[in-house]
Amino acid sequence: MKISLFLTCMNDTLFPGTGKAVVHLFERLGHTIDFDMEQTCCGQMHYNTGYQEETIPLVRRFVHQYQDSEAVVIPSASCVGMIHEFYPKVANLSGDSDLEKRVEQLIPRVFEFSQFLVNELNLVDVGAYYPHRVTYHPTCHSLRVLHVGDAPLKLLRNVEGLELVDLPGALECCGFGGTFAIKNADTSAAMLGDKIHHIKETGAEVCVAADNSCLMHIGGAMSRQRSGIKTVHLAEILASNGENWGEA
Repeated sequence: MKISLFLTCMNDTLFPGTGKAVVHLFERLGHTIDFDMEQTCCGQMHYNTGYQEETIPLVRRFVHQYQDSEAVVIPSASCVGMIHEFYPKVANLSGDSDLEKRVEQLIPRVFEFSQFLVNELNLVDVGAYYPHRVTYHPTCHSLRVLHVGDAPLKLLRNVEGLELVDLPGALECCGFGGTFAIKNADTSAAMLGDKIHHIKETGAEVCVAADNSCLMHIGGAMSRQRSGIKTVHLAEILASNGENWGEA
């Protein structure tokens, strides 16, 4: 299968290793990756901060770039949630019935990374090897918008050498929420404190999630506290096989 990879702003600018991991994994599985070098932002940041009309050109661009793609895979539940939940609203706001139709046609072919592996490719064992004690943080968008369910956990449970431990209070938000962490810093910090406490309780070496935005928030606190606990995107664990990909 030829897979179009939409990397996201966060990964492109701060976490390029995630995109490399996705490419490495899919190529190992025998698929071809198409990466549009002119891809930009999905528009989530603009839409969530009230600039909804300014989001329209970004929606047009995304639809134009991927309208012929067999499958668009994104290693971020946050951005996929934006596309699935809010693109129809942006298209409606534009007053362009053709854009509304094209958005409607494209959305079923836009997938979050773990959902695509488990639900579309019917894979739970991707041949990964990662000898670490790991706990999984389910992000808000993956839980409440996309309903990815246990897809990430199914994948992690089949990684050779990986010890998966349950995260207490897993369903609680880490406090990031995009600009929420800036506009409501004290509340965000309190929520983050609870999350960090629970992660430490597990005795895990690594905290994994499917969104680098949350991992950045959690990882920053872990680093400041010199906890020794690393944050790693799910794709980087699944790409690891002990030989061709670096360990955390």
